[in-house]
Amino acid sequence: MSCGLAYAPQLRSLGYRITPQRMAILHVLCHSGKHLTPRDVYQKAKKDFPTLTEPTVYRTLEFLAKNGLARPMQAGKGRLRYEMAEDDHHHIVCRVCGDEIEVEHELLESMYRKMESTSGYQRIDSHVTFFGVCPECLKT
Repeated sequence: MSCGLAYAPQLRSLGYRITPQRMAILHVLCHSGKHLTPRDVYQKAKKDFPTLTEPTVYRTLEFLAKNGLARPMQAGKGRLRYEMAEDDHHHIVCRVCGDEIEVEHELLESMYRKMESTSGYQRIDSHVTFFGVCPECLKT
């Protein structure tokens, strides 16, 4: 669970404790390489932390997202998936098959700057999920 320890200074600087549950969940997110549902996180983290409960995973994922360590992604139909909040990117999800691709943040950068200049808000941050139909599903 060493990768979770890399985030310990950030949590401590915010005044939070470093709990074994948080470390186990951070470890799973760090090593997943993809977006995981809370259930996926629970099943993977439970292997290393057998006393972990599913409600704890949900609360911890919300906590990590609130503090900028994890990023929720809307996967459609009200489902959230999580990943580590490292590089800024967005997603396009197929409405038919659920396949997804990542979209680099730079493609939306001008839109963000325009929103800031017209609204007066600064440092607008979001993780956008677009929905469409993928090329494979369009063939059928």
